[in-house]
Amino acid sequence: MRLSRLFARTLREDPAEAEAASHKLLLRGAFVRKLMAGVYTTMPLGMRVMRKIEAIVREEMDAAGSQEMRVPITLPAEPWQQTGRWEAYGDEMFRLQDRHGRQLLLGPTHEEVFAPLVAAEFPSYKDLPLNVYQVEWKYRDELRPRYGLLRGREFLMKDAYSFDRDEDGMRASYRIMYEAYERVFDRCKLDYVIVEADAGTIGGDVNHEFMALADVGEDLFVRCEHGDYLADLEAATPREPEPAVDALAAMEEVVTPGAVTIEAVSQQLGIDAASTLKCMLFEADARTIVVLVPGDREVNEKKLASHFFPTVVRRFEDGDFAAHGFAKGFVGPADMGPDVSVLADHTVKGGANWVTGANRVDVHVRGANVDRDFRVDAYVDLVTIREGDVCPNDGGALHIGRSIVVGHVYQLGTQYSAPLEASYLDEEGAQRLYQMGSYGIGITRIMAAAAEQYHDDAGLRWPVVLAPYEVAVIMANHDDPAVTTEAERIYEGLRAAGIEAVLDDRDERAGVKFADADLIGYPVQVTVGKRGLAGKTVDLKLRATGERSTAPVAGAVEAAADLLASAP
Repeated sequence: MRLSRLFARTLREDPAEAEAASHKLLLRGAFVRKLMAGVYTTMPLGMRVMRKIEAIVREEMDAAGSQEMRVPITLPAEPWQQTGRWEAYGDEMFRLQDRHGRQLLLGPTHEEVFAPLVAAEFPSYKDLPLNVYQVEWKYRDELRPRYGLLRGREFLMKDAYSFDRDEDGMRASYRIMYEAYERVFDRCKLDYVIVEADAGTIGGDVNHEFMALADVGEDLFVRCEHGDYLADLEAATPREPEPAVDALAAMEEVVTPGAVTIEAVSQQLGIDAASTLKCMLFEADARTIVVLVPGDREVNEKKLASHFFPTVVRRFEDGDFAAHGFAKGFVGPADMGPDVSVLADHTVKGGANWVTGANRVDVHVRGANVDRDFRVDAYVDLVTIREGDVCPNDGGALHIGRSIVVGHVYQLGTQYSAPLEASYLDEEGAQRLYQMGSYGIGITRIMAAAAEQYHDDAGLRWPVVLAPYEVAVIMANHDDPAVTTEAERIYEGLRAAGIEAVLDDRDERAGVKFADADLIGYPVQVTVGKRGLAGKTVDLKLRATGERSTAPVAGAVEAAADLLASAP
């Protein structure tokens, strides 16, 4: 490739809408171009990086025994309605109708497609186990797309699905894919952690996320100071407190005019927020759900949604309180009827003599205690982890880190095969549900994550395996015949040696070419100029370290190849 012909125009300044380093540099380096919010055109340089990631993924999937195929992105609504995800996905799903009024969607994932397909094609125990995958675009209508490829509405993903006879088989398939993912991210040279994760809208009891570390990452994870616990923020659970041993006080009412917030109650009564009991109201399948957490903690609504998945959970809006007989701002857990479910986080076990709402305007109560004054139907992990919480494994302090989720693996069991009636015949001729697994890798996210991890003030520093081209040959003086001749010779010699080379033959100043080479991030740069040729040398630069050297013109190809082999 000659840069004079490359469909790419680099940008000198950071685009105004770009916040993350990867977003800025992928735009400036002409890897992508924005079409609209959350939707990007992939330019030739970006395609080369993406194809290298795809090749790594395909090689490891094939080596793990998975078979590639492709299913459509335009999907019928009916299977999604059967599994409950038509409602559970909410506004994040792209929905449309065909000319006949049939409801359709653009696929955010494909469990509902693969399960019926496999049931139709492989109906016998003799056909199992089976693992299939695809590399396909996915669509999710993000409310606030940001950070370029990190949170988009359209993204390229590898998704695989395993089908087994029993749970042992499912776990074995899961382990095979888990290890394949480790090889993928190792080969992509990402700095990552593997954490226990929340299943979200996919579901499944056991699942893990592969998280690329990044300061800008919106995906938070929790790590114990002793290194024996890793989980994403939605799945992380602090150690349960010891049950309260305080003597139980008598419950009494206190007047709290206008105190509709925890802060206001604490100020009026001169107490810590931790002494109050927050009582939040939700609705799930037309049933009122009361959620109790200490007043200084926040309810993690993703955890709550996972507890009821696939039933949609909705927080009470202003009009819901009066409609259900509750005084907004003064709700307490006492006297809840049988049509109300009362859930409490485990942290509630560590308190006693709570201050909470009295279910009457401008009134709270002191000394409220579980079992005596109100009931708890179930204790569930519901709080958002915060810095310094106690590790459930060893009591160490939990610390929160930032990352980008680049892969997620799930043990689904029969979560999809049951509602879709996807089954096989066992040895005795009985119908058995498939035990499924689901496995996703974000191709475009890997590109963005690598850009986050491999850059400096001058631009990108791609690892060799992901770089769009491995060596850039730069004509410092493009109008000098001797420079042109030697640069062409070196360029052709690199290509003949099997090295992906690009020749910067543009009618531009040398400074512009050097800046673009750093911005785009070619691992090795070979500069041919009049000054060097006078001494029969060329200049070399290793982009990853900035190390500079010279080599004889006659040995420039070999020197560049050696430098490329030494690149980190």
